[in-house]
Amino acid sequence: MKRVAITTLGCKVNAYDSATIADRLRAAGCRLVGPGAPADVVIVNSCTVTDAADAESRRLVRRARRLNPRARVILTGCYAQTKPHEAAALEAVDHVIGLSRLDALTRAVTAGDVERVAAGASRRERAISTVGARRFDGQTRAFLKVQEGCDLFCTFCIVPMARGASRSLPPRAVLAEIEALAEEGFEEVVLTGVHLGGYGQDLEPRVDLPWLVAAIAEQGVVPRLRLSSIDPHEVGESLLRVMAAEPSVCHHLHVPLQSADDGVLARMRRRYDGALARERLAMIRALLPDAAIGTDLIAGFPGEDDAGFERTLAFLDASPLSYFHVFPYSVRSGTTAAKLDGRVPPATLADRARRLRALGDRKRAAFARRFDGAAAEVLVESTRDPETGALRGYTRNYLRAGLDGPDALMGRRVPVRLAVDPDARVRATVAGA
Repeated sequence: MKRVAITTLGCKVNAYDSATIADRLRAAGCRLVGPGAPADVVIVNSCTVTDAADAESRRLVRRARRLNPRARVILTGCYAQTKPHEAAALEAVDHVIGLSRLDALTRAVTAGDVERVAAGASRRERAISTVGARRFDGQTRAFLKVQEGCDLFCTFCIVPMARGASRSLPPRAVLAEIEALAEEGFEEVVLTGVHLGGYGQDLEPRVDLPWLVAAIAEQGVVPRLRLSSIDPHEVGESLLRVMAAEPSVCHHLHVPLQSADDGVLARMRRRYDGALARERLAMIRALLPDAAIGTDLIAGFPGEDDAGFERTLAFLDASPLSYFHVFPYSVRSGTTAAKLDGRVPPATLADRARRLRALGDRKRAAFARRFDGAAAEVLVESTRDPETGALRGYTRNYLRAGLDGPDALMGRRVPVRLAVDPDARVRATVAGA
C-alpha cells in the first residue's frame, strides 16, 4: 500500500481539490499520511497567485525531495498549470500534472506510467474535474466546490489563466453532493468557488447563486449552509432575502473589496466603484443585521497614492465590515498589474498594511462586543485549543468562541450563551450547563 503525503498551498478551492485527490487515492488503495511524514509519493498542490507563491511551491518541492529522497514527487495545482515547463525544470520533481488531469495524477501515484508533464489547456476546460470530496481531515465543516474558473481578468490576478473559464456544477449534482456530505455526518457545508458569484451563468437553463442557495435550503438535509467569497457587485437583494428567509443559511458574507478608492479600483479592473460597494454593504447590514461581513484588501497596489489610501481607510472605518484579510501588494508576472507604473515603496506598503490590520482588529472587536450575553449556536470543532485546552467553534455569524465541555461535543451544534472579555475574546457557556 503506497503511502501518499499531500501538501497544500493557497485558497479554500485548493484545499477542496486536495481533499478530492486524497479521497480518490484512498479509493485506489493508497494510505494518506501527513505532510512531512515518510512517504512513497509526495504531492505538492501549488499556488500561483503571486511570484512569491511560485517560489514557495518550488521550495516545497525541494523540501519534499530532501525529506523523502526515494519518493516520487508530483507537482499539481495552479503553478503546475500556468508554468508547467518551468516547474518541470526542477530536478526534485518527477511529474508536473495540471488541474484537469486527475486521471493522470492517480496513475502517476499508483503506477508512474504517465508523461512527465501533463498540464492541458485550462481555458478550454468545460467541466469541473475535482468534485466528490467526502473527508476533510480535522474539519467539522465540509466544503463543496460548485464553481470553477473566472472570466473577470482583474489586473492583479493570474487565476483565470490557471483555473480556466467560469463553469458551474449543475444543480442536480450540487444537491447530490450536499446529500452525500450530510450522510457523512457534516453539520455545515461551505459553498466555494473561484468566482462563486458567477454560479450558473454558463448553464442551460441559466440559474444563479440565490436560486441555488434556495434549492439547497429547500432540500433540507444540511443544518448549516455557509457561502465563501462573493464580489460586491454580485451581492444583490435576491441573495440577501434568501439568506434572511432560510434558517439554515449562515449570516456571514465575505465581500472582497480589495480597495475602496475609485482610481485604484479602476486600475484593478474591478466591476464596481466605492459608491456601489457602500450601497451593497449597507444593504447587507439592513437585511441581515447580525451578519459578519468580511473583506480582502490589497495594500499598496500600483498607483495607490497617499490620498487614495486615506480614502480607502475612511471608507472602511465608516463601513459595517466585521473583519479584514490584508495582503500587501505582491507582483505576479504575467498580469497587467505587473506592468503598471506607480509602484509603492516597500516601507510605505508595509505601513499601509499595518494600519489596515489595526483597523481590522478594532472592527473585529467591535463586532464581537455586539453579542456579549447573546444566545447563539456553536458548531464545535474536532480539536481543542492547544494553549487553553478548551473546545472551540464558530457561531452561525462567524464568531469564534471557546467553551468548556467533553470531547463528545465535537462535531455537534451546541446552544450556548456568549460572553466577550475586555480583549474581545469570545467565550461560550453551553445552555443549561
